[in-house]
Amino acid sequence: MTVLKEQYEWIRQTREALFAYCERINHEDYIRELENFGGWSMRKLHAHVVACYQVWLGHFAMKSAMTIVNPDSDWTVQDMRQLFTEVDDLVFSFINTFKGKWDQELSGPVPWKEGEEALTALWLYTHTLTHEFHHKGQLVSISRQLGYIPEDTDLIAPSHI
Repeated sequence: MTVLKEQYEWIRQTREALFAYCERINHEDYIRELENFGGWSMRKLHAHVVACYQVWLGHFAMKSAMTIVNPDSDWTVQDMRQLFTEVDDLVFSFINTFKGKWDQELSGPVPWKEGEEALTALWLYTHTLTHEFHHKGQLVSISRQLGYIPEDTDLIAPSHI
């Protein structure tokens, strides 16, 4: 297994802990939009993370014509689990495609800039993972504001270490 695949497996473990926690949250709270979070809900943050993987790894890097997830759709936690299964496939495809070519620059348009941006495969991979963790923290913060007591969803050392 490559280092980046192993790293992503750890990401998936922390995501699973978050999903297990979110499954215990009332659906109305999962979709509740909080004004002090810019009108975002836990569901919208989950969908936003999926979209980030799709846009940067799928569209930008791999030039895939996949449909980007709509954060305003009526997703449940189970729906998000399924969407992240598709993200897993995308990430592993990305890793396999760029294995040994992490410094390769990839160019393409970005919606908020004129012209094209050139980014390395490693930057794109790193960005999508750190982006997920950033929003994972926000998701947990939203749940706290709604009165829930979050479980530990941080990266925990696997039991075999």
